[in-house]
Amino acid sequence: MECLEKKITIANQCGLHGRASAKLVETARCFAAEVWLVRDGEEADGKSILEVMALACTKGTPLTIKARGTDAEEALAILASLVENKFGED
Repeated sequence: MECLEKKITIANQCGLHGRASAKLVETARCFAAEVWLVRDGEEADGKSILEVMALACTKGTPLTIKARGTDAEEALAILASLVENKFGED
């Protein structure tokens, strides 16, 4: 099965702090697709709060979201939108 990916930039003021990371992981878990976040070659399971927070993404950090599975396209679109809308913050 093909792995899809989308490049994004963390836009919210506080970056991927606890609440934003939890919102991202909670959203990723709604999909059957496997989801990863990639920062500077380091991959994190998008469904693991510890791995997502370990990426230590601040505002302006470029990331790639990768997804593979039956609903990968939808997962990418919704996760990218969540990031672009600053996790509902600001």
